[in-house]
Amino acid sequence: MEGHRGGRVAEALRTELEEILNYELDDPRLLPVAITEVILTPDGRKARVRLSIQGPPADAGKTLEIIEKAKGYIRHVVAERVEVFRVPDLRFEADLSPDLKHRADDLMRRIRKGRPRDPQPTEKNPSS
Repeated sequence: MEGHRGGRVAEALRTELEEILNYELDDPRLLPVAITEVILTPDGRKARVRLSIQGPPADAGKTLEIIEKAKGYIRHVVAERVEVFRVPDLRFEADLSPDLKHRADDLMRRIRKGRPRDPQPTEKNPSS
């Protein structure tokens, strides 16, 4: 898919998926989700949908399972709303928690600079 068109399709998918997941699925076990990113393959056949799930990690896993089971229904609704020749195969995955994301950014910055991890401060023995 061309760059601009792929971006527009990804944004349309993100908007519709967020509405479907938060307002139209009727499962009471489903936690609120925010779609952080939709990544389309260059041919537009597959889409990775990254979700930020609010709630405890144990319940977040259940929410992903519920969404995976409803994937067929979700694709059907998306096909009715988004005008594309072929609706991409959706793959849902949990996004990193904010704490882990911050740590990952920190590690990537350190790797780019080529610096090793800061050494652990050692306690000095007052009797020395």
